[in-house]
Amino acid sequence: MPGFLRIGPHLLESAWHGDPASRAIVLLHEGLGSVDLWRDFPRALSEATSLPVFAYSRPGYGRSSPSTPLPRLVGYMHEEALLLDEVLRSAGISDPVLFGHSDGASIAILHASARPVRALVLEAPHVFAEERSLESIAKAREAYERGDLRSRLARWHQHVDAAFWGWNGPWLHPGFRGWNLTGCLPSIRAPALLVQGEADEYGTLAQIEAIQRGLPARTETLLLPGVGHAPHKDREPEVLAATTRFIRSLP
Repeated sequence: MPGFLRIGPHLLESAWHGDPASRAIVLLHEGLGSVDLWRDFPRALSEATSLPVFAYSRPGYGRSSPSTPLPRLVGYMHEEALLLDEVLRSAGISDPVLFGHSDGASIAILHASARPVRALVLEAPHVFAEERSLESIAKAREAYERGDLRSRLARWHQHVDAAFWGWNGPWLHPGFRGWNLTGCLPSIRAPALLVQGEADEYGTLAQIEAIQRGLPARTETLLLPGVGHAPHKDREPEVLAATTRFIRSLP
């Protein structure tokens, strides 16, 4: 069920898989993701868990309206966590399971530190700036400026420059090296499933270990050898199975 949500000045692309409901899994995409870039995963997740799945494209991504003027601030994910409040209200979701990928996982952490959620599924999460991440993001900038990355992303984003620079610019800003969300973790009361590819070019297991230390509630971990930054694409069956078991274990 594709559609759009009007949130203040933003027109946000969105889609439901399954009948809309107040309890739903909410997908929060990665730094260069969108509704369409989840591909068939939302449908498969809804069928596996028997829960509706809601996805949306953040401002500047997919078919959503452009984001705030560039350059974006280092704290842009805090802005997105505040916007998520409005998205959930507009979609009628009061009891979410937040499934966040990469930037989306960081946004889920920020939201859950301030608002109650039923649970978190954090895929390739980031809670601090890591050298491996910054090196890979610098390579992405070179591919965008000198290679074919811009043309490939333009297939998925109507405002491709807003999408790319709204992500790449803050991460490569010198101030981002001090970015850290570990102080948010003790405020989260929801259980969490942590999903990490051991060959992730954007982060290491240090991210998972920091989250395990910081979260006071129950955590489960799915580590996937040989898998990169998108486990739900590379090893969908394992991610679906682990997420389904985790959700069915919730009170």
